[in-house]
Amino acid sequence: MFSNPRTPAALPRSRRALLRTAVVGTAAAAGAGLALGSAAPASAAARDAESTMPVTTPEQALRRLAAGNHRWRTRQQEHPHESGALRRRLVQGQHPFAVILGCVDSRVSPELVFDQGLGDLLTVRSAGEVLDEAVLGSVAYGVLELRVPLVLVLAHQSCGAVAAAVHADETGEPLPAHIQYLADQIRPSIERGQHGDARVDATINAHARGVRRRLAAEPDLAGRVAAGELAVVAARYDLRDQQVRVLS
Repeated sequence: MFSNPRTPAALPRSRRALLRTAVVGTAAAAGAGLALGSAAPASAAARDAESTMPVTTPEQALRRLAAGNHRWRTRQQEHPHESGALRRRLVQGQHPFAVILGCVDSRVSPELVFDQGLGDLLTVRSAGEVLDEAVLGSVAYGVLELRVPLVLVLAHQSCGAVAAAVHADETGEPLPAHIQYLADQIRPSIERGQHGDARVDATINAHARGVRRRLAAEPDLAGRVAAGELAVVAARYDLRDQQVRVLS
């Protein structure tokens, strides 16, 4: 399932097997699900035990996100890690297991989409998942300082920032204030072979993949990717069915 600059052939056989089985859609197309396929949901006791286990690998992080998204879209949310005891422990420090780079859209809150709680996710949000120095620094902080093993670029259906960029590109009309900056960053990902809503939809996916590539190529992150200590994955949240699907 990992979509990073290394091809599956470049990975050790054991790691390739883990990537294939961690979640549905390891090397599949954009429609592959982040959910755990036909695997039976874990029991409450098993989930409680797993939630207290440290997450140290990209595979473990993806499995936990997959399980949380499954709970969210099947309306079995647990709202974990909100207790008073947990809040007191977090005073001493944080150990999030994933960095989620998402859009600012109010309908796509990572903690809700993945049914996670306090201390679980380091969330960075910008309109259209656009990168700038502050965003890059925030992601790098999670990876380099907190040793987070997974960066997930989370695009979503009906992204207004992407739609605005496509419209501005087609009409030549300038966008107000700093919104033009967002459009300029998204413009290279515009899918010229599509038209109308299909162009916006395809550009959403293309832009998320482009952000993933840029992050994985960052010198401070690339070494950890090459060592298998970090995965940078692009995914998309669909508003209609609330499922997160990996973008190959």
